[in-house]
Amino acid sequence: MKEKKDILILAIESSCDETAAAVVRNGREVLSNVIFSQIALHTLYGGVVPEIASRKHIEKINYVIQEALDRANVGLKDLDAVGVTYGPGLVGALLVGVAEAKAISYAANLPLVGVHHIEGHISANYIENKDLEPPFICLVVSGGHTHLVVVRDYGKYEVIGRTRDDAAGEAFDKVARAIGLGYPGGPKIDKLSKEGNPDAIHFPRAKVEDAPYDFSFSGVKSAVLNHINGCRMKGETLREADIAASFQKAVCDVLVSHALQAVKDYGIPKLALAGGVASNSALRQAMKDACERERIPLCYPSPALCTDNAAMIGAAAYYEYMNGTRHGLDLNAVPNLQLGER
Repeated sequence: MKEKKDILILAIESSCDETAAAVVRNGREVLSNVIFSQIALHTLYGGVVPEIASRKHIEKINYVIQEALDRANVGLKDLDAVGVTYGPGLVGALLVGVAEAKAISYAANLPLVGVHHIEGHISANYIENKDLEPPFICLVVSGGHTHLVVVRDYGKYEVIGRTRDDAAGEAFDKVARAIGLGYPGGPKIDKLSKEGNPDAIHFPRAKVEDAPYDFSFSGVKSAVLNHINGCRMKGETLREADIAASFQKAVCDVLVSHALQAVKDYGIPKLALAGGVASNSALRQAMKDACERERIPLCYPSPALCTDNAAMIGAAAYYEYMNGTRHGLDLNAVPNLQLGER
């Protein structure tokens, strides 16, 4: 019997402010995962500046890719395909990665596989949870997206819930700014919350009528801002840690309840977390506790694989490659790409 050939994929991710490259074998084994983060640079401006992000991607991308190849101890001739994020994200940032991937594909005569950024986040779960296979429900929570997804099969997704306004991570950033914590808001809220009382202030938990799996976080964000302004107008002491902890609990309560409801309604007793906010310690603990009570198997990536990285793109690209997905040199960046689109 002929031995199955290993599939090596060079993956590139540049959708926002991380320039990343990885080499992934068979979709689940990471040979290298190199990330150049621009957080320190964008902190000066209180958030990501798209033009600066694009310029920095151009400066760093060749070095990051070479480092990924070197750490994996492979050359272009050893690869089977090039995978790249082509949406959604910042259009200028995406274009840098897409152009680089097309150039490598052309020069090395390698198949080109475009990957949806959210599909990458979902696929990060395959790397450390070797036994995870579809179908399962995945809660994707990041700075730009809050999705509830039924993962029917590899590469087959049904989005059953999404945010109607602010994504959870966006709300974290805005509340952090209001409290005076600065950027990036998510990790700073998470850290400060450990010093506060999550039951000190009751902030609203929004529900969307006739859409039980959809999310809305603008209301809780506004409630926090109103609370802060009210305290200042009355001359009351602001307890930043209590505000952070109470806000975080309100967001986590909604995320957990929606995800568990989807698991029960769809009869798919497996749940996964994905996206940058999935590294939030309170969310992980709340989801873990709830799943243990309900006897629902739960998995999530380690924090390094929750934030933007290329290993997750390599995992997604492998399954797309095995499904026959190929893109031509006319592949373009699609900043508003919807999950499931081709």
